[in-house]
Amino acid sequence: MDPRRPDARRDLPPLNERIRDREVRLIDEDGSQLGIVPTREALAAAKEKGLDLLLVQPDANPPVARILDYGRHKFELEKRARETKKKHHIQDVKEIKMRYKIENHDFDVKLRSAQKFLIEGDKIKVLILLRGREMQHANMAIDLMNRYAEALKDLCLIDREAKLEGKSVIMILSPLPSRGKSPA
Repeated sequence: MDPRRPDARRDLPPLNERIRDREVRLIDEDGSQLGIVPTREALAAAKEKGLDLLLVQPDANPPVARILDYGRHKFELEKRARETKKKHHIQDVKEIKMRYKIENHDFDVKLRSAQKFLIEGDKIKVLILLRGREMQHANMAIDLMNRYAEALKDLCLIDREAKLEGKSVIMILSPLPSRGKSPA
């Protein structure tokens, strides 16, 4: 075997001939306990039924082995993992940038994208950039930001109020707790 390639069998659970213990506590495919039996007998019983012997609790004394169809068992585990991954949503922080002299249609487009992000369950960081002499109009930028928050009030909570930080006005919005990604 090539030493540079990891042994794929190391990741697999102890199955059939890879079980090294002398005796195991055997559980049948329907869940009934058959008691403590030698591993060879347990393996023979599994082969007789056309199934596999899987070591489910190797740390127990004696280890617990179950007779089951390993292919089906592996499929069920993967299916369960896919389901939990599908239901789990990592909340991202989406950034929406605009200028304080934004036109109405552009404002509406930014509003629609914010609504989409909030419905998906993401936070939004709204940024209004001020350059040069625009710094004198920071109050207009804050008013615009408040108008933005007012338009989204039924979808979000304001985490951080509109505030001048450096050369930009920043506000952070988060989705309402009842909202979020629906399990579809």
